[in-house]
Amino acid sequence: MKKGIATAALTAAIAGGVTGALADDTAAALEQYRQMIQDSNPAELNEMAGEELWVTPRGPKNATLEQCDLGLGPGVVEGAYAQMPRYFEDTGRVQDLESRLMTCMETLQGIPSEEIINGKFRQGERGKVADLVAYVVGQSRGAKIQVDLDHPKVKEMFELGKQAFWYRSGPMDFACATCHATDGERIRMQDLPNLTKHEGAAAAWGSWPAYRVSNSQFWTMQHRLNDCYRQQRTAEPIYGSDITIALSVYMAGMANGGTMNAPAAKR
Repeated sequence: MKKGIATAALTAAIAGGVTGALADDTAAALEQYRQMIQDSNPAELNEMAGEELWVTPRGPKNATLEQCDLGLGPGVVEGAYAQMPRYFEDTGRVQDLESRLMTCMETLQGIPSEEIINGKFRQGERGKVADLVAYVVGQSRGAKIQVDLDHPKVKEMFELGKQAFWYRSGPMDFACATCHATDGERIRMQDLPNLTKHEGAAAAWGSWPAYRVSNSQFWTMQHRLNDCYRQQRTAEPIYGSDITIALSVYMAGMANGGTMNAPAAKR
């Protein structure tokens, strides 16, 4: 595609309302743009920071996270995220990566979970969790998504997540499904995947967490879900709460069999 056509297509995409041949040009231009930002993904810096945090003694216990069990055994990171969220016997609950990291940081390093739960995104210990997420997720790049939906506790969370996905709330009467239950939707320069179908769920779950180019920040899935609730104009979910984990189980379960390509780069 020539530069002039791509520019025109991008301009039209931002303005909205494109159809026919121009719509095809717009889609091609947007895909070209996404590939450009992916080729120089700043999330690699977060991965490097997370890898260093993983092996650095920290907290009141002055310990590393090298014995953290993410489901495949103490210290096993490769491929772990592709099988999360999952049920953990030691906590008696289904956990996503962020809530599991909180468990490890508290038990191994003595860092209170409340400090993270009550913190802010990109700051303090919650910011460090984001870097750890980038590192762990990167170790599943190219792996198949395999969430164990046969486990009764995971299956229960999947059903809760499905209900939460369709639940309308807030002054705008929005649900997750408002934006993510129809094919071909887009807001500005970002496609809105249909999470009720495997293809859309695999593309979405497989590319998150991600670096947000629009605000120069690495966002975890907890951060992404928090912002979705903000856009619904409804109550902010508690960090690491069961409802956020349930939504992740629903997305990951729908994405089963897809490929992990995260951390990715987004608009």
